Amino acid sequence: MNYKFNHLLFAGIFLFLSACSTSSKIAALRPEPNYDQAPVIYDKQISYINLPVEVTVIDLQNQTNKYLNGLLYEDNLIEGDNLMLKAWKQAPIKVSEKNGKLEIELPLKVWAKVRYGVDKFGLSVYDTREVNLNGIVKLSTLANLNNWKLYTNTQILGVEWVESPSVSVGGKNIPVTYLINPALSYFKTKIAKTMDDAIAQSLDIRPYVMTALEQVSKPIEVNKEYQTWFAIQPIELYSTKTVVANKKITANLGMKAYLETSVGRKPTLVFDKNKIQLKALEKMPVEFNANVAGFTTYTNAAALVQKNFGGQKFESGTRSVTVNKVDLWGKDSKIIVDLGLSGSVNGEVYLSGVPMYDPVKKEIYLDQLDFVLDSKNKLLKVADWLAHGTIVKKIAESCRFSIAEQLNAGTKSMATYLTNYEPVKGVKINGALTDLAPNKIFLTPGAMIAMIVAKGKISIAIDGMQ
Repeated sequence: MNYKFNHLLFAGIFLFLSACSTSSKIAALRPEPNYDQAPVIYDKQISYINLPVEVTVIDLQNQTNKYLNGLLYEDNLIEGDNLMLKAWKQAPIKVSEKNGKLEIELPLKVWAKVRYGVDKFGLSVYDTREVNLNGIVKLSTLANLNNWKLYTNTQILGVEWVESPSVSVGGKNIPVTYLINPALSYFKTKIAKTMDDAIAQSLDIRPYVMTALEQVSKPIEVNKEYQTWFAIQPIELYSTKTVVANKKITANLGMKAYLETSVGRKPTLVFDKNKIQLKALEKMPVEFNANVAGFTTYTNAAALVQKNFGGQKFESGTRSVTVNKVDLWGKDSKIIVDLGLSGSVNGEVYLSGVPMYDPVKKEIYLDQLDFVLDSKNKLLKVADWLAHGTIVKKIAESCRFSIAEQLNAGTKSMATYLTNYEPVKGVKINGALTDLAPNKIFLTPGAMIAMIVAKGKISIAIDGMQ
């Protein structure tokens, strides 16, 4: 009897000691993934984009020559000024820029019928002669954009006659130009107005700007793997002072526009050229915001988090656990963290946290991290030391991962469309993104998407005319 009692006592003590030294086992219920299946359409950002429309002086020269041809002036009345006059463009017009103005040379062929004579013995004796002259009219003008057209205020500097035939009046040879020049005042005014009209008609920039904006407004797929799109929707256009310099005429325009980034489907922004108005401003706004998307798969994020744990032991007194496995997924806009534990507790537990972005470290971390309800209830029964205290905080410090590489990739993709990007010939987009600021994180079945607002500068140059 004694032997049996001692045997049973020894067995009880062994089992008690074994129970004390054996790890607690836990089997919590796995929270199943749950995602919003709708495409991610990020809030539209209002931006102001520089839109300089550059037309070379050569382009203006070519367009003006296309528009201005043939007979430019005709006066068929000889009464009053003793002159009939016709003027044609004889050769191509030459345009240059000097000191912020346009200087124009207009080669003319002039036909004139000059009436001349003398008064003698109370009688007027007149004769007429037809002459042909070649000359160059020199003009100077300022330029400014108004209602989509380049308006000029041309002044004639003078006329240089290539040849100056003369007629004999009263036995004296009088140059024909001497007779013609006094009568040219109205002719000069007419030629100046003709030139202004020609420039305005030949340099209507609205068709070029609208064609350019229509091309620029077409959505761009910046990431094919995640079907990420970027789109611009012009709202208003502004104009400031037109500058003539460096052999170019620059109409300084600016554009107020919506910028939209979407994931999962093509943006539905609509460009309507009939709604675009041009407003004059003294100074152009310079505020540009664009959304840069950084994508991280749950598998990659889990690998980075697991690397952070790196065999760490999380201890509380004589008890400790080691994280051997990490898995991540999304559920109800939160991140679920699956931790495979060994040590004083064996099994899998689940935590839940709100994904946030750390702009300094360019990392995603989990805010309000805590065990999900089922995991917490089971831990409170077998390992309440793990469910409370500093261990959860320590685990939370390791549940973060860098997305710097992904953001750099997103910025690089966007930069492709901001470095001499030419959606159509003669239209170039250039810019730079700076000052990345955190915004919202979306959870999709394929990846976590960190939307970052990037400030910067962008310009769309419209150069050249056909």
